[in-house]
Amino acid sequence: MSPTAPFTWPVRVYWEDTDAGGVVYHASYLRFLERARSEWLRAQGVDQRAFKEATGLAFLVREMHLDFLRPALLDDELSVTVTVKESRAASILFSQAIRRADDTELVRAQVRIACVDIRRMRPAPIPADLIPGLAP
Repeated sequence: MSPTAPFTWPVRVYWEDTDAGGVVYHASYLRFLERARSEWLRAQGVDQRAFKEATGLAFLVREMHLDFLRPALLDDELSVTVTVKESRAASILFSQAIRRADDTELVRAQVRIACVDIRRMRPAPIPADLIPGLAP
């Protein structure tokens, strides 16, 4: 799969994702976005645990902007999209969206992840061969 092609991951809303009114709690959207980015990495052939163990590097969220447009509700079937907007030496900027099955857009997000040397907690270059086709 091309790293720049849009990637979609399905999510269903469960009780644990909602508040007392059956509306998705705002922090749950962060989990949905994170899972989709993790699955995007997996689709690129990146095993995050093995990557961290072999290199001492990991991807951490550096910056996030969210726009909550409409609420998701208990039992909704959602799709979370991930699209690479920009790749730099040590970070990737993603555009993400969460939509209901009827294609209603619920959340828009811009998320920058940084490649970090875990021991030093400092930015580190993303290895050039980690994700073929993704170059700064």
